[in-house]
This record gives sequence, structure tokens and C-alpha cells, in this order.
Amino acid sequence: MYKVLLVDDERMILEGISSIVDWQSVDTELIGTARNGIEAYAFVCEHEPDIVISDIRMPGMDGLQLVAKVKETHPHTRFIMLSGFDEFEYAQIAMQHGVKHYLLKPCNENSILKALSEIAAEYKQEESKEGFIQSMKANLQKVLPHVKEQFLKEFVTNKSYGSRDWEYYQDLFGLHVSGRKVRLLLFRLEDKFEYEHLFAVKNIAEDILDEPLLSSTIAEQILVMIEDQDDMTRLQEQIEEIRRIFMLYYKIDTTAALSESGEIGEARKLYLQAIDCLSHRFYLGEGGLITMRDILGSAQPSQAQFVFDEDRILFPIRAGNWEEAEASIEAFQDLLVNSRLDIQTTKSYVIQSFISMTRLCAEPQMHQYMGLIGHISQMETLQASIQLLKQTASEITHAIFEQNRNKHSQVIQKVIDIVNAELSNAELSLNWVAHKMLYMNPDYLGKLFKKETGERFSNYVVTVRIRKAMEMIKSNDDVKMFELAEQLGFGDNPQYFSQVFKKIAGCAPSEYKKLTM
Repeated sequence: MYKVLLVDDERMILEGISSIVDWQSVDTELIGTARNGIEAYAFVCEHEPDIVISDIRMPGMDGLQLVAKVKETHPHTRFIMLSGFDEFEYAQIAMQHGVKHYLLKPCNENSILKALSEIAAEYKQEESKEGFIQSMKANLQKVLPHVKEQFLKEFVTNKSYGSRDWEYYQDLFGLHVSGRKVRLLLFRLEDKFEYEHLFAVKNIAEDILDEPLLSSTIAEQILVMIEDQDDMTRLQEQIEEIRRIFMLYYKIDTTAALSESGEIGEARKLYLQAIDCLSHRFYLGEGGLITMRDILGSAQPSQAQFVFDEDRILFPIRAGNWEEAEASIEAFQDLLVNSRLDIQTTKSYVIQSFISMTRLCAEPQMHQYMGLIGHISQMETLQASIQLLKQTASEITHAIFEQNRNKHSQVIQKVIDIVNAELSNAELSLNWVAHKMLYMNPDYLGKLFKKETGERFSNYVVTVRIRKAMEMIKSNDDVKMFELAEQLGFGDNPQYFSQVFKKIAGCAPSEYKKLTM
């Protein structure tokens, strides 16, 4: 229902029109009456009627003044003016204010209903038009994000798109960046992910970045176009915050690549820059931000210039020395990173070293390791390839170490047996055992002993002697210090025995004797 206000200074006209007009038949309702323009305007301000039926000549504020004032504050309010034959000039002035409906007094019910019906139809037509416009806007808002995504994707990958296309679409999207430089930011997820994760990164980026212009998912990556800014530190902090929040909620790391700044018409070149940055994650590793500065200074030597002696890795593996083998593999990795050969060439060097290592194994194990070569060729980072190389090298090295230890253990056990049997021998030493008992090289025997037991031979002998002394003190309260020194190979130097005992046991022999009583 459209609300109607009736204004006339004659009471009989107000009552007459109010009662004879079938307001509801034309989708209207009379919500009030007023005796002059001042009352009418106050009513309009408070109740906002849709239609005002007003006489022209009234005291205080006439109908023309009322129309002018209402149009200033309530421009959508429609008027029906009532006038006598001699007031036609006033009616012309009213029409200049947009009043289309003018009725001559006396007017009957039908003429009023016709005017009301026409105004109601005008309102309905406007509402229908506005509804259509709002519906179109709503539909456009629904598809606009998809249109933006598709446009950005085409703009950076299709050579036929140029600055003229951007000028058209920036008006459609409500973007105005002509003359300002932009950058392209590319995100890659570094683990198994669902498609919804791409949209999560995209939404987080749009919330955190200062001025994201367009964004899209492209080739299972997220691409964001941003306006260039002077404060690169702030931009890098924002990118790191995007990665942090996504990791916090989804436990998936991301690598970001940022292009240089450029004109909007250079978007395709900027996209290729971001792709190039992202490809260097093979060397720089997953996670973090990669910019053109990270890759522009990288050397590009030829394959002939790359030299690494793989025996630096193989020799310590053969010897069962994992620490030295691991250090050699890390040196190999550093050389590959600094050389920045093309990715396939780098992978070939890793595979070559991997094959050489596996040849140190028994044939069944070698065939098992050979099945991993395909995994190396498919790995997306050098770090992952080296990690597999390290893991395999560690397994082979420790297996060889165990084999060698089994061979060495019999020798070391003989050494331990000799030590236990010769504790009272003051000449007991590594040289004595090697030359007199086992006929071996003392240096080799010493290294072998330390590798197996974890301590030097001389320290081991002293520790065994003191532990034996502690047992003898516990079992014999009357034992003398000089007797212990003599029986445990310290000869006639009980003072030295006492010093060594205190260093190992933490107290002098006499104090220890009191503690055990």
C-alpha cells in the first residue's frame, strides 16, 4: 500500500474526499490530513507519505511552497494538485516542480482514483525497474569474482591480451591503476592439499595484503596482482604472515615468489619472472619467499666446469665413517647449489652419486636401492634429493661399520681380557699389549680400541684399576693403600695411586673406606 496525505484548508473537502474515495482499490491508504502547508510539511517529515493530495491556495504555506519544500527533502514524494479554474497559472508552476497530476475543483471520486492509480502504477514500474537493476547487480556480483579470476589468468598467459583489454576490464571491475606499477605474487603449497586449500591461501592473502587488485588460482598455484609499494619490508612481512597463518590452521607450508615491479601491460613478463623465481625452490628449498634478487646473481656454469670427486663420498662410506661421509655429501650439495646448473643436469649428478654408493652393497640390497632412482628424478627440490642420498648413505655406511666392528670386536675383546689379567703389571700399556701380546700396530690398535669402546686405552686401564680397588676396599677393611697400589700396577707409588683414585672415585681411598664401613 502507498501512503497518502490529504491537505486542504476547507474541512468539508477534507472530510468529503476522505470518505468517498475507495483508497484500497488502487493500493493506497490515507494515513493523515492537514489544514495547511506548514502542518503538511511537518507530517511529511515524520511519516514520509508516498503521495500528497494538496490544494494550491492555503494559509501559512500554500501548495506551491509545500511542493518546493518537500521536493528538497523528499524528492521521491509524488503530488496531486487540486485547483479552481482561475488558478491555472499556479498549476503551471507546480508542474515545473515535476507535478504531473492536476485536478480541477470540484473533482469527483473517479478522477482522484484515476490520478492515484496512475501514480501507483508509476511507483510499481520504478520498483520493478529497480528490482531488475538490483537483480542484475546481484547476479553480476556473484559472477564477478569468477570473471576477475579468469581475466587475470588469461591476461598473464595469453599473448593476445594487452593494455586496451586492461582499460576495458578495469572499468568493469572498478579498478583504477593506470600509470601505477604492479607486482605479481605466486604461492605454491608444499604438501598434499585439497582444492579448498588454494582458496584459503587466496582469502588470507586478500585480507592481509594492503592493495590486492586481482587474484586467481592457476596451475594449482595462487596468483595475486598487487600494487607496487615503496616499503618492501612491510610487503615481505605481510607475505610471511600469510604463510604463518596458513601453516597455523592447515599445517601445510607454502613457498612464495615475487616478481619485480612493472607496468600493467607487462603482466605476462612479470608472471614469467614469478614462475622463474618459484622454479629456484629446487635449489633454495621449500618454504620462504623467493625474489628476483635471489636468483639474478646465481652463476650458470657449463657442465664441463662442474667438478666433484665422488670418492670424497665413497671412501668414508667404505671405511664405515658416517661423520666424514655426511660432511662430504653436504659439500657436494653446497657445490650444486652454488653452481646452479639446469635442474635435470643437477639431478643426473645426484643419481650418479647414488648409483656409485649402492654398488658398495651386496647385490640384493643394491637392487632394492636401485628402485629409488625414479623417486630422485621426480623430486622437486635439491634438498629432498640430498636427503634421500644422505639416508641411503647412512644406511650403507652403518651396515659397513657393523661388518667391520664384528671383525674388530674379537681383537678388542682379547685386549680387554689381557687388561683384566694384567692389572698388577706395571708395564701394562698399549705398546706392550700390541707388541708383546697381539703383534699389531699400536696406533691402529689404539684407534680401533677407542672406536669400539669410546675411550682411550690408557683411560680405560686406569678406570678398570680404580674400580677394582673400590671392590677390594669393600671386601677387605684391612687392606693397605701401598698394597692396593702394588697389586693394581701402580708399583711403589701409593701417593700417585691415591691421586688417581680421588680423581675417579671423587674421594680419597681412606674416605671411601670410611663410607663403606
